[in-house]
Amino acid sequence: MTAVEPLERHAEWTAESLTDPAAWTHRLTVDEIAELEAALAHARNHTDELLEVEKGSFPLPTFGDRLVEMTDELINGRGFQRITGLPVERLGDDDSSWIYWGIGMHLGVPWAQNARGHLLGDVKDEGRRMSEGNSRGYQMAGPLPFHSDGSDLVGLLCLSNGVSGGESLIANALLCHNLLAESDPELAAVLYEGLPYDYRGEEAEDAKPYYTIPAFTRHGDRLFIRYIPPFIKASQRHDGAPRLTDKQIAAMAAYDELVADPAHQVEMTFEPGDMQFINNYHVLHGRKTFKDDHAAGQVRWLKRLWLATDVLQPEDRPERFQASRAFSHWSEKRTKA
Repeated sequence: MTAVEPLERHAEWTAESLTDPAAWTHRLTVDEIAELEAALAHARNHTDELLEVEKGSFPLPTFGDRLVEMTDELINGRGFQRITGLPVERLGDDDSSWIYWGIGMHLGVPWAQNARGHLLGDVKDEGRRMSEGNSRGYQMAGPLPFHSDGSDLVGLLCLSNGVSGGESLIANALLCHNLLAESDPELAAVLYEGLPYDYRGEEAEDAKPYYTIPAFTRHGDRLFIRYIPPFIKASQRHDGAPRLTDKQIAAMAAYDELVADPAHQVEMTFEPGDMQFINNYHVLHGRKTFKDDHAAGQVRWLKRLWLATDVLQPEDRPERFQASRAFSHWSEKRTKA
């Protein structure tokens, strides 16, 4: 049985320790913006297809070193980073998206975001609701509870921020694990066991519409968290899915209470040109409700990347967190290019 104890204490933080946004924000300098625009021109001279741009075709001789430092901080430190100051209004949505993709290629390689293999997603209100069954959070304007995504890193670029709302919320999931492991290790141990998840209609043909995975997985001295409460609860709509036990419900409630504590969270507001990158294994992210005004052209629009980073090598990962989805889709793309 896996020992239940606090892990990776160096990556713990509280709201009080990060009150100054400068601690987790990098504002692009004039020189860095010029370097990004030069890399954009270089990439466009080599291809007309954004998805064909790789790290080597988006050269960042100076800013690239800063991105290496950020990647280490994302995986081995704080677990989130904001980059601000990309001049979206001047560059336009298309060139801004190319630059965002290019930055992402310096952080990792793209990981498919859904069963259709999409690598660069749109986060917009499509009028969907979670109660519809197969909807996903990026398709709706309502609040998103704290959760993780399926990759090492998830990135967001704000192209436009709508009328109001949509504040991003980040919780130190690792700290909350450690607090639960200290206060009630038996309850924490329940979350090291498999929990049922709804596939949201993206299961393989003839496969079951649910799967199981623990919220907490220990690999050596590293902690990997996979936790999406709405999908866990939605699994119960399938007759064959394992029923949540009283112990699982109690363990989730105890963990959710720690995650919901503002003392364990950071909130940030997106402005056009802001990029956010987070470590899915150490922090959970959520969002407040946002409001659009389509008539006035004020529509919240984010671009999303899921990334696998080589900071985590295969031996650094549990089997269920191997980045095969990222590398297989990327290899297929390069082969067809």
